[in-house]
Amino acid sequence: METQPVLVETRGRVGVITLNRPQQLNALNDALMDALGAALLAFDGDEAIGAIVITGSAKAFAAGADIAAMVDWTYMDVFQSDFITRNWETIRRVRKPVIAAVAGFAMGGGCELALACDIVIAADTAKFALPEIKLAMLPGAGGTQRLPRAIGKAKAMDMCLSARTLNAEEADRYGLVSRVVPAQALLDETLALATTIASYSLPALMAIKESVNRAHEGSLTEGIGFERRQLHARFASADAHEGMRAFMDKRKPVFTHG
Repeated sequence: METQPVLVETRGRVGVITLNRPQQLNALNDALMDALGAALLAFDGDEAIGAIVITGSAKAFAAGADIAAMVDWTYMDVFQSDFITRNWETIRRVRKPVIAAVAGFAMGGGCELALACDIVIAADTAKFALPEIKLAMLPGAGGTQRLPRAIGKAKAMDMCLSARTLNAEEADRYGLVSRVVPAQALLDETLALATTIASYSLPALMAIKESVNRAHEGSLTEGIGFERRQLHARFASADAHEGMRAFMDKRKPVFTHG
């Protein structure tokens, strides 16, 4: 019997999705990406969940796209099936914070999946690369677009054109990851962060995520205007008033996510 391509569990207000093709180093095929997208949307629609974690195994977060599945595809195959866009981009529809917990290999599509997350926590064993050039291909799941935004044009060109692999310390220095932790503490550290984030007001978290993404993708003028509208909207939120009152009362706020 074939194993489930992803495993799903909840830890308090945190949804955890584990990529589960260990024999293939979590290579990202259609079945896995369909299952990942469905799990992300289910957690995004669950009012009891405030943050989502995506992780893999100690050996590999994801070793890239499944080349064995792709080798005989034609242009019309990928065009008509809307390859990548159909299921890899589901993560862009998720409004809640998504955190990648990366150990071992994050290669090709695995690196691109991590880049699509909001925060990347790397084990000190993590390795990141976009080696598609070795196959006369290119990083086509957002790599040529998200990587320059994360680490700058020069370093992104180096990685994409030479297939250079970054270790965790280099990835941290470049700005590709948010922080580096010991491998044995990766899931604990990530869950602790996700639990902290999920304890905050969910509408505020979603407003911040959308505002930062506007900064990432648009002009400063447009971003400032959007941020200001989001700030003004906070004054219609019961959680914001509770947060301010709790601060004045020197107590912990009780958020109702409204």
